[in-house]
Amino acid sequence: MTGRPERTCVGCREVGDKSVLLRVRRSPDGEVAFDASGTAPGRGAYVHPTARCIEAATHKGALAKALRTGIGPDELGRLGDTMSQGAL
Repeated sequence: MTGRPERTCVGCREVGDKSVLLRVRRSPDGEVAFDASGTAPGRGAYVHPTARCIEAATHKGALAKALRTGIGPDELGRLGDTMSQGAL
């Protein structure tokens, strides 16, 4: 245990330091969006900033399951693109 916050990547299921993972959140009104600050209110899910993890999280349905909501294909594509840009 490192004493620092750790979270599990929904893409690869590996535990990592929260500061190196990307956060996606479902807001209280149901909107799903990339959370660059990592502190926005709502249910969150974390993904490593790699193409492999982002693709696994969005295409296997793991992200929607972690956020406990349905995410349409267009929204998933937009979210994947946004996360990929945030990973740069």
